[in-house]
Amino acid sequence: MKRPKLKKASKRMTCHKRYKIQKKVREHHRKLRKEAKKRGHKRRKDPGVPNSAPFKEALLREAELRKQQLEELKQQQKLDRQKEKEKKRKLEIQPVDEQSNVEPEEEVGERSSKKAKLSKQNPKKTHCQELKKVIEASDVVLEVLDARDPLGCRCPQVEEAIVQSGLKKLVLVLNKSDLVPKENLENWLNYLNKELPAVVFKASTHLRDKGKMTKVRKKKAVPFKGKFCFGKEALWKLLEGFQETCGKAIQVGVIGFPNVGKSSIINSLKQERICSVGVPMGLTRTMQVVPLDKQITVLDSPGIIISPQNSAAALALRSPASIEVLKPVEAASAILSQADKRQVVLKYNVPEYKNSLEFFTKFAQRRGLQQKGGSPNVEAAAKVLWSEWTGASLGYYCRPPASWTPPSYVNESVTANMKRGLNLEELEKSNLCSIQVIRSPHLANSIPFQSSGMTNGIIEEKDIPEELPRQRTCKQKGGDDDNDIVSDQQSADGEQADAEISDMVPIEETREPVPEESTTGAACAVSLVLDQMPKLDDDAYDFNTDF
Repeated sequence: MKRPKLKKASKRMTCHKRYKIQKKVREHHRKLRKEAKKRGHKRRKDPGVPNSAPFKEALLREAELRKQQLEELKQQQKLDRQKEKEKKRKLEIQPVDEQSNVEPEEEVGERSSKKAKLSKQNPKKTHCQELKKVIEASDVVLEVLDARDPLGCRCPQVEEAIVQSGLKKLVLVLNKSDLVPKENLENWLNYLNKELPAVVFKASTHLRDKGKMTKVRKKKAVPFKGKFCFGKEALWKLLEGFQETCGKAIQVGVIGFPNVGKSSIINSLKQERICSVGVPMGLTRTMQVVPLDKQITVLDSPGIIISPQNSAAALALRSPASIEVLKPVEAASAILSQADKRQVVLKYNVPEYKNSLEFFTKFAQRRGLQQKGGSPNVEAAAKVLWSEWTGASLGYYCRPPASWTPPSYVNESVTANMKRGLNLEELEKSNLCSIQVIRSPHLANSIPFQSSGMTNGIIEEKDIPEELPRQRTCKQKGGDDDNDIVSDQQSADGEQADAEISDMVPIEETREPVPEESTTGAACAVSLVLDQMPKLDDDAYDFNTDF
């Protein structure tokens, strides 16, 4: 007789029991974690060399000696790093001229007192002092011009001071050449070469910071705009050729108005981000020494201070003041009045406009710039327009004058003196090659702009106008708007800016007139409270006198 086959016990159980077991397991694990946290992580103690091991003393001595060697090596590496940092710091601060490294304590004290005086005085005066230092110390002066408005970036006062010295070379550098059409760039190059040697340049705006390592990507990245530099070889050859003719080390000063790309050119020549660059104007405030090699040193300078006697458009484009300080609507209107109306409409994709205020209203609606209540923010639209025209992304161009009229300080002898010792044939070939390689916008896609001519600057401290204290105005009864504060550069040109803004169409107010009763709301509230109070004699309480 066969024995019946026994079935295995089923593992099935009720959900209540299964969830109960899982809960108990979680509680148990939580308890173990809590106890482990209280005990803490105990490090395993090094047992060391056992006493039974042969040559124990020799092993211990060898381990101690190895430990001391490692500590000495770390200390030596630390000292080497400190020495390298000190060498780099000295190269940045000290000029190339070999001077005595040891300075007496009196000179150090004088220098600290000078720095304290510079920090207290007007920043515009310090800019003039630093600019003079750069011009005096330079053998070659590079005047950086914005290729979109080369004539508007030239300062006759600075050029005349360099020409009168007689021993310095003045070279014009057309930066931001990728923002203008090639035909216009060639015309400007021919116009400027009649007076002074000119170099076509396009600075690289994407460089690695000094001392920082960049990650190497395995995949090939698509080259983006601003990564490449053009005209660097032409400028290098020009400076090296002049240095060979001189037979000594030379110093090259870089000058120009704010936001023309002085520091970007130095970074491109050095292939490293040494000088601080950015969108805001006036980042460079003192002279900075950058050695390119053993024979050539570059001196970076602060921007030239613009004179308040210039036109409103020149003040708006070349002024280092921020948008918040100046009146944005007036500055943007001055720029807009000099630009071609049809191309502006096509560029910003707005309908036809009659005046600048109407353009800002439509531009704000297009960009979605609104105030509280949904009304277009005209001031924000003006700020956006101004930032685009003073930045390095918008493409516009100015046509060179039909007839060449040299300045009073330039003649044939001056032109010949400036071009003597420079390899102009090689420079011309390099410029033509750079123009062909640069990817520039088409003539139909750029905005024509009417230049105001040369921009007057200030290089003497005595010519700087004294800054008036800012006055604050409170809101008056009846809803008068606050008067904006005008900077010292805009105040001198206020009449011209007012004349340009006077043709604007004022926005009609849609608010209903406020009733007179609402203006005396506080008095009505007080009278209601007094009506509820117990009546007193007129002699005991007088409303007009006590309130």
